[in-house]
Amino acid sequence: MMFLLTIILSVYVASILLLIYGFTKVKNYDTISLKPKTTFTIVVPFRNEAENLPILLESISRMNYPMDLFEVVLVDDDSDFRFQLSDFKFQISIIDNIRLSNSPKKDAITTAIKQINTEWIITTDADCVVPKNWLLSLDNYIQTHQVAMIAGAVTYECNNSFLHHFQQLDLASLQGATIGSFGIGKAFMCNGANFAYTKSLFEVLNGFEGNNNIASGDDVFLLQKAIKQFPEKVHYLKSENNIVSTKPLDDWKSLFYQRIRWASKTSSYQSNFGITLGLVVFIGNFILVLSYALWVADFIPFLNIFILFCLKFTIDSILIYKTHQFLTQKKMHYLVLSSLLYPFFSAGVALYSLFGKYEWKGRRF
Repeated sequence: MMFLLTIILSVYVASILLLIYGFTKVKNYDTISLKPKTTFTIVVPFRNEAENLPILLESISRMNYPMDLFEVVLVDDDSDFRFQLSDFKFQISIIDNIRLSNSPKKDAITTAIKQINTEWIITTDADCVVPKNWLLSLDNYIQTHQVAMIAGAVTYECNNSFLHHFQQLDLASLQGATIGSFGIGKAFMCNGANFAYTKSLFEVLNGFEGNNNIASGDDVFLLQKAIKQFPEKVHYLKSENNIVSTKPLDDWKSLFYQRIRWASKTSSYQSNFGITLGLVVFIGNFILVLSYALWVADFIPFLNIFILFCLKFTIDSILIYKTHQFLTQKKMHYLVLSSLLYPFFSAGVALYSLFGKYEWKGRRF
């Protein structure tokens, strides 16, 4: 039994090693010295975000980018109360979402794109804060590369709670997998809170057609469609000037539902690598859960569990550390405790996502 568990976990370790190699292959790009040329529309779908939107808009107003080269379109997805705009020096508008599918966010982005005329679209979330050189770093990258879609990094602004730091470490592992997959030419994942593409590419790909029945995935499905047709046009911008920050969730139930929403789209991936990696990660975490159960049942000794945990912990920590250093200069917290809890959390999310319902923005899916 122990031999079989070790073999299975070795496949997991090899997969993470591949992602670590890929992470190092994606080079940092920090150029912001070129004169801005690119026109952007920042699309922000929202629902009941009156508390967060002013913070996002304030960060946008502080950006180091000509205000005549970008506009902001807020798409209201049936909020309980109408959000009132303040005066800003940049062009901003609010439009109502036109629901056509089972995915409110995809509908919101599609609604906005039909009404805009800029060359590039960039999506973010209402609870985000953007850095001052966000658009400038994108513009400089666009000027120096033949690209039609750019994925960027997202991090959390944490307090000192275990829950917040648990999410930060989890996000670091996801961002590490994202960057690593780009580095080995197997990109399959990105984050819609920092995702840019040309309007012409969106139209050529027929937008979100083909996956509108899935509530989430406005980012990964569009990315995978683009990778399939125009792989050389899809890049990752690994730049400290381009990292968007967002808020972690404040309770375990909301976190569980969020991760279920993320996991529920895995089976619909167009990327075979993404599906395989998701399965390997699930099995790697489930193996540890199973080994704990076998130890409690007195089938295997504690030393064997300790060896398996150390093997997984070591390889995970390398990827998480590298990504965390890129995302934030702050010290990692609760790494060991999070690593003990994570296999149970991850396996539970994966299993529940196969048949369970989840709540999102006051709706049930």
